[in-house]
Amino acid sequence: MIEARRLHILRAVADHGTVTAAAAALYLTPSAVSQQLSALEQETGHRLVERGARGVRLTPPGEILLAHTHAVLAELERAEAELAAYRTGASGTVTVTSFATGINLVVAPALAVLAGTAPGIRVRVRDAEGDASLRMVLDRRTDVAVAVEYRGAPGADDPRLTRVPLYAEPFDAVLPPGHPLTAAERVPLADLAADPWIGPFPGNPCHDVVVLACEHAGFQPPIEHLSDDFRAVVALAAAGAGVALVPRSALRGMDLDGAVVRPVDGAAPTRRVFAAVRCGAEEHPLIRPVLDALGKAAG
Repeated sequence: MIEARRLHILRAVADHGTVTAAAAALYLTPSAVSQQLSALEQETGHRLVERGARGVRLTPPGEILLAHTHAVLAELERAEAELAAYRTGASGTVTVTSFATGINLVVAPALAVLAGTAPGIRVRVRDAEGDASLRMVLDRRTDVAVAVEYRGAPGADDPRLTRVPLYAEPFDAVLPPGHPLTAAERVPLADLAADPWIGPFPGNPCHDVVVLACEHAGFQPPIEHLSDDFRAVVALAAAGAGVALVPRSALRGMDLDGAVVRPVDGAAPTRRVFAAVRCGAEEHPLIRPVLDALGKAAG
């Protein structure tokens, strides 16, 4: 008989690529993870992982078991949801992890919605970038992630996650004062190819949006200044350090301090935001109202 908790460990190792990283995500010691993997191999009668200098990878039998693992863990999530629904009343705590602008735009308004529609649900909010929040959902460190599409993000057909689209917003060009394009109504990205750029750090989903947009315009942005804080990005642009692309919602109410904001000409780069939960958990009586409130807040 295969133990479900060992399947969860197998998936964590596959997701993180090393025993040490999987152990940290699961709040276990590396030796405990290795012991559970060994026990799972004994249960199945197959070698499931191979260890190398750069980490571990699944063997063919391990890949077969991982495919079934996604389905098994999703069914267990559904079973927990149905058992929870059997109990009368929805009362408990749900953890929602989101990037900062997402907290402002949808998470905080969703809390106000829940206060009226599901007062028994207590929401704990955690701030993290979209790529980190998805990993936290898979590692069971959070219940709901508000995340952004980015290069390498789990797709809509990923068997581990259920996604709910929330909103999409364009990026605007932020120019230093005196830039030749401040007189234009709209800014062609290709005309910024020779400028120094300010942008988020690699790994931030917005970094991928900026780089992909510039690649589509025919150039690689020479990013000279890095910050994940859009207020700092705008301040650097206002100081003449370079140009930037910033999500429109992040600019609302911000003191531009001399920086000039213009929409992008043509197809603007877009940040697509969604909520994600572990597959099978979407109908849990505590999580479903949170997803509905997020959707309502997103409008």
